[in-house]
Amino acid sequence: MQKVSGYWNEFPKLHKISIVSIVAILTLFLILPSDDANASKQSDATPFQLTPGVRLSVDLSAQQVEIVEPTTNENEPASAPVVETPAPKFSEIKTEPELASVAEVEAVQYQWKKVKVLKNDSLANIFERNKISAKTLLAVSNSGKPATEMIKRLRPGQIIELGFLDNSLAKINYPISKTHSIEVSKIDQGFVANELHKPVESRNHVAAAIIKSNFWNAGLQAGLNDTQIMNLANIFGWDIDFALDIRNGDSFSVVYEELYAEGEHVGFGNILAAEFTNNGDTFIAIRHTDGQYYTPEGRSMRKAFLRAPVNFKYISSSFNPRRLHPVTGRVSAHRGIDYAARTGTPVVSAGDGKVIKSGRNSLNGNYVFIQHGKEYVTKYLHLHRRYVKAGQKVKQNQKIGTVGATGRVTGAHLHYEFLVNGVHRNPKTVKLPKAQPLNSSEKAEFMQTAQLMLDTLDTNKRVILAIND
Repeated sequence: MQKVSGYWNEFPKLHKISIVSIVAILTLFLILPSDDANASKQSDATPFQLTPGVRLSVDLSAQQVEIVEPTTNENEPASAPVVETPAPKFSEIKTEPELASVAEVEAVQYQWKKVKVLKNDSLANIFERNKISAKTLLAVSNSGKPATEMIKRLRPGQIIELGFLDNSLAKINYPISKTHSIEVSKIDQGFVANELHKPVESRNHVAAAIIKSNFWNAGLQAGLNDTQIMNLANIFGWDIDFALDIRNGDSFSVVYEELYAEGEHVGFGNILAAEFTNNGDTFIAIRHTDGQYYTPEGRSMRKAFLRAPVNFKYISSSFNPRRLHPVTGRVSAHRGIDYAARTGTPVVSAGDGKVIKSGRNSLNGNYVFIQHGKEYVTKYLHLHRRYVKAGQKVKQNQKIGTVGATGRVTGAHLHYEFLVNGVHRNPKTVKLPKAQPLNSSEKAEFMQTAQLMLDTLDTNKRVILAIND
């Protein structure tokens, strides 16, 4: 201590003053209190404290990320540019259940097996052949009304598709048509069945022909199928007897729908308009939104009676009051028309009415007589079978029997008679009640459609018929 005191006394006076001043200042900093230090990036003055155990959502979308371009050596290949992806918000990160739902949307790769339905087959038999359990069969059977419909519809020759996942049945596809199918799919609770319908697009097409041999062949040559040919005949069936009236040189022109689903041709739709020229007379029919056909002036093509009550093959005998009977050889009035056709060919009622007789005798064989109002009666003779009884009401085009060879005949045919006020009239030429016109409220809209169809028919007829000349 004496040594320290000796050293201090040896210091110059100015040095002593400096040392004392420095010590005094340091003492003041150590003794006096100071404010707590806070580090924060918050721009507001609101105090904020972190609470243990509480998670915070941090928005990183606004963070500025500095991208540092990598340096490259001239002798080394340049690396690919770094693309910085902004960090997602915490609220956008999906939880595990959400990720699972996204995976369910992804296409599943089924192992498909096509199975042909056999004679006297059932879904149970199909499942047994393909080693599918009875438990699965029960679940499929209870999967909904479409599945019940599928089970009822199974017919020999049909194809049913089975889809498997990990050797377990997961889906069934049962095509009903090119646009309609039934699908049964596995879900967590079992199976669910649904009907599927593809959207169908309609495109208008045209066809025309000149009849050179017969109407049927002309229709086929024009590209129409069997159903379209019969529908065309039905449209004009009140004005033209396709057994009696068709002549070489007659012609027709048609506008019809062709149907497409996903770009694939799936069938034919309605006939939208048609023109038929028969023996110099031209008939035109336009389809309205009610599904019925009308003349361009708006008169219904439908009349009280059909000209022919049977789909014919050929006419064996026409109306002739001085005809020689083919069996007796005597002159015997033929007060009707004979339509020769195969036994079993359907015979329909020429108009709405009430059956007044349905029976059998040695001359007429099986026969049916129908009263139409007060003035008209139609008779159908030599039937193979009768499907109506006396007193029964019938509608136009309703099946009442089939062509046969019963009674005094030489072959299978329908004998058809038409009476007006008790007098036999020629079914071919008898004047039929006029058609009913379209309602005036619908006529304006119909006339616009009719004019478009008339223009199409005219253009189609001139172009296609010119090619056939």
